[in-house]
Amino acid sequence: MQHPLHLMKDKHNNTNMIQPLAYIHPGAKIARNVVIEPFTTISNNVEIGSGTWIGPNVTIMEGARIGKNCKIFSGAVISGIPQDLKFEGEETTCYIGDNTTIRECVTISRGTKAAGTTRVGKNCLIMAYAHVAHDCILGDNVILANSVGMSGHCEVGNFVVIGGLTGIHQFVKLGSHAMIAGGSLVRKDVPPFVIAGKEPVSYMGINSVGLRRRGFSPETINEIQNIYRFLFQKNLNITQALNYIEVQVSASKERDEIIEFIRSSSRGLMRGFQMKE
Repeated sequence: MQHPLHLMKDKHNNTNMIQPLAYIHPGAKIARNVVIEPFTTISNNVEIGSGTWIGPNVTIMEGARIGKNCKIFSGAVISGIPQDLKFEGEETTCYIGDNTTIRECVTISRGTKAAGTTRVGKNCLIMAYAHVAHDCILGDNVILANSVGMSGHCEVGNFVVIGGLTGIHQFVKLGSHAMIAGGSLVRKDVPPFVIAGKEPVSYMGINSVGLRRRGFSPETINEIQNIYRFLFQKNLNITQALNYIEVQVSASKERDEIIEFIRSSSRGLMRGFQMKE
């Protein structure tokens, strides 16, 4: 026989549905219309937005800030203590944006004093067994497939898709609309709008299918493709390619985003186009 739900009303007279076998610390702030399933633990200094569903056997630790209409599945651990020997118990946070889905056994660490927070954007999908380490910043509409391992201090732009079993080195940056092939080992920065794969991770073309799905015009896609021909297929070094692009390619949001990403890269870019052996 199932236990009855605890029905808790907030000041707006909206009802939360919390199973009696869940543990909710009195200091947690639970918004309206939140469902919390059995055997879940929610610690002190946690905030959960309205309409969010927290599945069974979830652990939400101190510093979690979870947005509206999220779904968090069994076995996930949100805002866990960083797996970083430099962490000294400082008060930090872990933000999960609105409408984000976190599947089974995902682990997302909170930040350290280096950045103070780990952040996952809105409308993201983090699939089962993925790990997002301390101080990572993920944009909106990001997809991490199963068992992606992301080390600390990584930055991921909007609409990035990362294939399953991919490992990402600490401090790596992934530009917006990039797609990483499953099983990749990403040790260098991946610029916007491209597909990256192989070993070592290399340029495999632009993400034309993804760009079309998101409403980029054929002219813009062709412009992006032309830019990457000079960067990765013309035997130019990065400085030569950027100088050529600035002179020969008309200014646009996409052109400037690519140039700025490359110039701000601290780990260096992935390899250019590699012919098949």
